Amino acid sequence: MSDFKELVCSVWDAAWNHGNADALDDIVHPDYALENADSGHTSGLAELKVEVREMRAAIPDLRTTVDKIVVDDDDFAIFWSATGTFLNPLGDVPATGRSLQTCGAVQGVLREGRIIRERVTWDLSEDMLSDLGAPRLRSAFEPARAQAGSGEPEEGPSIEALKEFNRKFVTGVTVVTTTDSEGRPRGLTLSAYTPVSLDPPLVLVCVQKTSSTYPALFESEHLGINIIANTQRAAVDKFASKADDKFAGLDWHTGPAGSPLIRGSAASIEAEIKERFQAKTHTVFIARVTHLEVSDLDPMLYVYMSGQFYDGAALKEL
Repeated sequence: MSDFKELVCSVWDAAWNHGNADALDDIVHPDYALENADSGHTSGLAELKVEVREMRAAIPDLRTTVDKIVVDDDDFAIFWSATGTFLNPLGDVPATGRSLQTCGAVQGVLREGRIIRERVTWDLSEDMLSDLGAPRLRSAFEPARAQAGSGEPEEGPSIEALKEFNRKFVTGVTVVTTTDSEGRPRGLTLSAYTPVSLDPPLVLVCVQKTSSTYPALFESEHLGINIIANTQRAAVDKFASKADDKFAGLDWHTGPAGSPLIRGSAASIEAEIKERFQAKTHTVFIARVTHLEVSDLDPMLYVYMSGQFYDGAALKEL
């Protein structure tokens, strides 16, 4: 099996280190299938080639090494390691600029001297992105995609019906903040905030991927959440705008982990990002609160029905 081992090393180098995904044709059986041990998802050679090319594009200096190959009749195992730098986007995931150093294993079966089946215990969407600064990237729509693939139409209310439902909702107003890779403060006005639990102290925000703040927020390990006071109407407009420097003329300070916290807010917290869930056009961030500041000021409210902001101090008790 020395010829097989040499071929594996040669093909692996050509594909993963030099981007020649078609080199895989030399070692893969026409009926090849790749199974992910965690998700149970099975893909073919065409999907593997796409994966190779996407990873090479996202990590141009990717360097993988076959550390060991064990062969027993038609069964084999490959142990590998990899290094590189996440310099370009990977699908919807913004580049973090962070270095990768990871390893994994592949178990497989041979037929006629070619690989017909492999089972990986290392998941690109979880393990590599975690190492590259995007821990626990998940999708909230796996069941929906599975249903769509079955040929059955997805059912649900119309957009107009959803708008009518949302108009009955009243919410607070927040400004979510972070810093970019150059240390500049970033932020956006957001109503999609909710506390998750007190123990552990978890909060949730949902951010649209087209927001100019989104790339910096995705790369960050911490974020700030400022509950806007009824005296901060101008700040709401500023952070909802497309201004280059939304912090110009604003009184703010940094939390212990460096997140911008706005002075004069009803309350502010700093939190460590723990989870990132992909929700098609948005990403849901779940974070653990590490620092908080609470003032005596009353909050601002937003009513979807009127599209207007209201004074949280002028509420009529029921």
